[in-house]
Amino acid sequence: MLPSLLVSLLYGGGDAPAFLLSIGITALCGALPGFLLKPKRADLTPRDGMVVAGLSWAIFSFFGCLPFVFSGAISHFADAYFETVSGFTTTGASILTEIESLPRGILFWRSFTHWIGGMGVLIFTLALLPRLSGRSAHLARAESPGPTFTKLLPRMSDTAKILYILYLALSLIMFLVLLLCGMNAYDALIHTFGTAGTGGFSNYNASVGAFQSPLIEWVIALFMLLFGINFAVYFHLIRKDVRQAAKNEELWAYLIIVLLGTLGVTLSILPSYGHFFTALRYGFFHVSSIISTTGFSAADFNLWPVFAKGILVLLMFIGACAGSTAGGFKVSRIVMLVKSGFRDVRHTLQPRKVAVVRMDGKPVQEGTLSTLGVYLFLYICIMILGALIVSLEAPDFATSFTASLTCLSNVGPGLNAVGPANNFAFFSPLIKWSLSFLMLAGRLEIYPILALFSISVWKKN
Repeated sequence: MLPSLLVSLLYGGGDAPAFLLSIGITALCGALPGFLLKPKRADLTPRDGMVVAGLSWAIFSFFGCLPFVFSGAISHFADAYFETVSGFTTTGASILTEIESLPRGILFWRSFTHWIGGMGVLIFTLALLPRLSGRSAHLARAESPGPTFTKLLPRMSDTAKILYILYLALSLIMFLVLLLCGMNAYDALIHTFGTAGTGGFSNYNASVGAFQSPLIEWVIALFMLLFGINFAVYFHLIRKDVRQAAKNEELWAYLIIVLLGTLGVTLSILPSYGHFFTALRYGFFHVSSIISTTGFSAADFNLWPVFAKGILVLLMFIGACAGSTAGGFKVSRIVMLVKSGFRDVRHTLQPRKVAVVRMDGKPVQEGTLSTLGVYLFLYICIMILGALIVSLEAPDFATSFTASLTCLSNVGPGLNAVGPANNFAFFSPLIKWSLSFLMLAGRLEIYPILALFSISVWKKN
């Protein structure tokens, strides 16, 4: 919260006391256990990693919402917690009906939560605290998105540092490019945080559309696409291992999905805009925004044809690449499920033939493939259950279904009453708590959150 406090002091607005009080409470609550409690063991088991990840994200969202409450920017605690969870999980769903009148320090904190949560708070902790046990990989595995977790370097702390160096470098490049496009420093920082973390909080009610600048839209669309790519690809490129980067099948599948999605949306909305390049700009921007689960908007796609909206809903589910800052089901899982499906079809035709599913030229373990089906089942079940709960208050099916999907996939906007021109303010606290749960479950990929409800997790060994 210290950078946000500095922004508050720089611009005024009267929110500095709220940050000072929040910092004091958070520091006190963080320091006391360190002085009073001494753990009997320093290493972490896989179970510990799951519990620490699940509890940490729920707890620091509580502390993260304090500036909103103390400043009066958000009066109700359920609303403040929803907004904070949406920020840290890089969802971008909001309950704020009027944004531009809020103090700049509060808006900075709101967007900064995206940048913190994009790469992961626990990954950040590992980068700063290399003295943690070598088993800290269990923390990273519980927090990192994707079906598998691969360390880029032998030491987990070195992997975390590399990830954050890449993250910071890309963020800095985007910030400088936005300055060259005519944005002021404050706006450039806000939209860099939202793009890098693939979160989508803007400091304008009309989001990116407020700038009325095709150049800015193209730049943000391109960087949303880039931050949806697995950071391991950038690591290989930096090491000049172009061949290894080019072998990444998920990357090519991701780019093909974006290409086909952009083409489909562009052709669908072309009659509405009358000019191909205008339709292409809006089509590419929103395809990039939705598949990267950023959620920025340059136009109200709620008004688009059903075919275009159908493509965007499909992209909400798919999401971007594993190992990126994006949410969703992940392209790598889709690729492996498709390959596994084709293998099973071939197996029915040729029962004696042994076929192995491969990704990037390497065989995928059968255990990984079996967990994909379980994860897909859990993902759909939680999404349907969430839609049923939301339907208690939603005006129509599209609202309830996409509200559940967009929160679980950490996208932000949905359709109809939760479209890009609307927000989640009209829901009751019950629905907001339910959607907050979906956002946390989606960001941590279900298992760490579900583990908290398992009795066996809390039993002693």
